[in-house]
Amino acid sequence: MKKLFLLLSIAGICDLQAQTGFTLSSPSGRLRTTVAAGEELTYDLALDGRTVMEPSALALELDDGTVWGRNPRVKRARRTSVDKPHPSPLYRSAEVHDRYNALILEMKGGWAVEFRAYDDGVGYRFVSSVRKPFHVMNERVEYRFPHDFEATVPYVKTGADGNWESQYHNSFENTYTTAPLSGLNPGRQAFLPLSVAVGDGIRVCITETDLIDYPGLYLYNSDGDTALEGKFAPRPASVVPGGYNNIQYRVERAADHIAEVPEPRTFPWRIAVVGTDVEVAASDLSYLMATPSRIDDISWIRPGKVAWDWWNDWNISGVDFRAGINTPTYKYYIDFAAGRGIEYVILDDGWAAEKGEDLMQVNPEIDLPEIVGYAARKGVGIILWAGYRAFDRDMERVCAHYAAMGVKGFKVDFMDRDDQLATAFNHRAAETAARHRLVLDLHGTHKPAGLNRTWPNVLNFEGVHGLEQMKWSPASVDQIRYDATIPFIRQVSGPMDYTQGAMRNAARSAYRPCYSEPMSQGTRCHQLALYMVLDSPLNMLCDSPTNYLREAECTDFIAKIPTVWDETRILEGRQGEYIVTARRKGSVWYVGGITDWTPREVEVDLTELGGGAAAVELFADGINADRKGTDFRKSRMNVARKLKIRMAPGGGFALRAEF
Repeated sequence: MKKLFLLLSIAGICDLQAQTGFTLSSPSGRLRTTVAAGEELTYDLALDGRTVMEPSALALELDDGTVWGRNPRVKRARRTSVDKPHPSPLYRSAEVHDRYNALILEMKGGWAVEFRAYDDGVGYRFVSSVRKPFHVMNERVEYRFPHDFEATVPYVKTGADGNWESQYHNSFENTYTTAPLSGLNPGRQAFLPLSVAVGDGIRVCITETDLIDYPGLYLYNSDGDTALEGKFAPRPASVVPGGYNNIQYRVERAADHIAEVPEPRTFPWRIAVVGTDVEVAASDLSYLMATPSRIDDISWIRPGKVAWDWWNDWNISGVDFRAGINTPTYKYYIDFAAGRGIEYVILDDGWAAEKGEDLMQVNPEIDLPEIVGYAARKGVGIILWAGYRAFDRDMERVCAHYAAMGVKGFKVDFMDRDDQLATAFNHRAAETAARHRLVLDLHGTHKPAGLNRTWPNVLNFEGVHGLEQMKWSPASVDQIRYDATIPFIRQVSGPMDYTQGAMRNAARSAYRPCYSEPMSQGTRCHQLALYMVLDSPLNMLCDSPTNYLREAECTDFIAKIPTVWDETRILEGRQGEYIVTARRKGSVWYVGGITDWTPREVEVDLTELGGGAAAVELFADGINADRKGTDFRKSRMNVARKLKIRMAPGGGFALRAEF
């Protein structure tokens, strides 16, 4: 009997080693991937039986010459399914549902690859059980498409074509380029997320999550074919001060590898979100596939809105003091915030002396303890801006000192890299801040990539061509089309520090850049709607308190809008054209819609949101909003069914419905 069992066991192992194809389907069966373990490791994607991505290779190259993914030998194949909710109290919904089928292929050599198939996407990651430290020389990532589909990508802003090293220092803030896959610039990298229209109204949005202590993924087309290939920034071997006011690090010398791996670990998830525009915009995969919260007690984390100084250039009027970076000006901002129930005021660049190089030295025009104490007595929290190098150099002392003073958080800026050292910094900053009960706004950084779940005290991330760009961007920059694109691409990766709320609003022909009195493209209602359309747990009021006080109706409406939600629904939309988003807090729904420069009419069916009639407060574009962007009309009504709303070119609407 023992001999028979041994023979059967050996036969089973041989059968498994002989098996080279493994199929994994999503819970509904709509999405399917076939993983092939032949001479190389590949996977594909099919939706409803139609191939949307051809077999694409994945591999990790190690410093000893081993390549995980070349002639892989499957030791064990495991399958599992998950169907359970997760609380997500600082997110776009109070609860998200994790429902997927998984395939884990354990390979000889101490590594594995894990695939998960959700109804709205497929992701994979490498897993190492190797205890000896090693270097990852490179990772092979491919997305091979069956046809020359149209792609929408954000190229890096900096660096020369084909000079990859110079392209790894970038702000992740570029606008989008749309072109056939074969027409993408072969010398230019695109950062994630990016989108490919694969026909029949379906898109594949490519992103990554659980990006911990590992470089971010870039994609490019090297051969003018229909494939995207991955590239990674090498790990910096040495860095020196540089960049804006010496508050950044410049990579002086790069190593010959992309990552160092000291112990067993999981690697980042590579995700392909698949669906219609609305389905992609509604996807929670970046959040769901990230490492759960490392903070046990999150009760101290306070999301909310922020009165911001930098965009409006401290430009206030009607006061008896000289406005600027000084104590009276910040007390004015605090009074404004307190009077409108706004949770925070940010002290941006300028509060620290020596151009921000030393965060322990305060600008002599600022009495920081007085400002913090004054704000606390008014129920307002203070957040301080900090440059990357200054924060990194003295992180523990800076966090301890200012937390003891009563400061509530930091806005850390100008990282402008996502190599292994930069992504490790973001996690170290989050962990240090959390120990001192400080929130973070990671400005000047890459996409969230799951960090907002792992460290929920990090409320916002930039990595977006936000409204701050309108201080200097020419009229040729189409911010309105960009606004109608990011919910379907950038926001798939998580919340963003877009900094909306402009009260100077310009029709297409009237916009011009102005640094000290900036304006937005599009209408006032477009700006109001962005508070519902965009995910931002820490949400800026970018304009001057003086302007907000003059626009009391709009300001009061903004002040009431929550920043985290019980439920979020994408009602309708098309990438680059328009979107309508509904969000619920308690029994109150907020609905926001924006359009590109095409006027359009949408219909909001309130019966789908709540039962019975709703008391509605509506801000809609005025009849002359196409000529004068500040033109809007406010109305109140009781609505039981559907509500038709017209949006002007570059326009939008915002409504509050209480059932």
